[in-house]
Amino acid sequence: MVIQVLDKKFQPYIKAPQIQEQIDKLARQLNEDYAGKKPLFIAILNGSFMFASDLFKELTIDAEICFIKLASYKGTKSTGNVITSIGLDMPLTDRHVIIIEDIVDTGKTLNEFLPQLVNQQPASLKIAALLHKPEALVHPLTIDYIGFNVPNKFLLGFGLDYDGLGRNLKEIYQLVED
Repeated sequence: MVIQVLDKKFQPYIKAPQIQEQIDKLARQLNEDYAGKKPLFIAILNGSFMFASDLFKELTIDAEICFIKLASYKGTKSTGNVITSIGLDMPLTDRHVIIIEDIVDTGKTLNEFLPQLVNQQPASLKIAALLHKPEALVHPLTIDYIGFNVPNKFLLGFGLDYDGLGRNLKEIYQLVED
């Protein structure tokens, strides 16, 4: 079913059960990789909140989570500028850190943010992303845990928005091209 958000139409792309299946798979891998390590998850707001919540609920290891707000989108395009709205207030020295991202496309946001984390000397630093757009990647990044590789199309739902709307959708939709 095609839906409309503001002036754009979106068609279903990834159904809720598929999303949950991938989150369960990622959680199993994280539980295995971080057994006995008490990692710190850093969820990047606003988009990752649904993914972070569902992923964190499936973890069986001791773990902590905190949130940081970074943004580079306006409408359907990246602005090219990374805006930090809420800062990181936990020490990272000798901690195993996993960044939780909703989507990695150009990699600009993480490319600018990761050096700040590396400077704090974590024991390890990994990235978990629900969605990855390999075709859009401009800044080389290693994404250690990927839910779905997706085409370079504008996506909406499950935390992803179009001008602030659509984050609450349980499924992921793709922009219908005119």
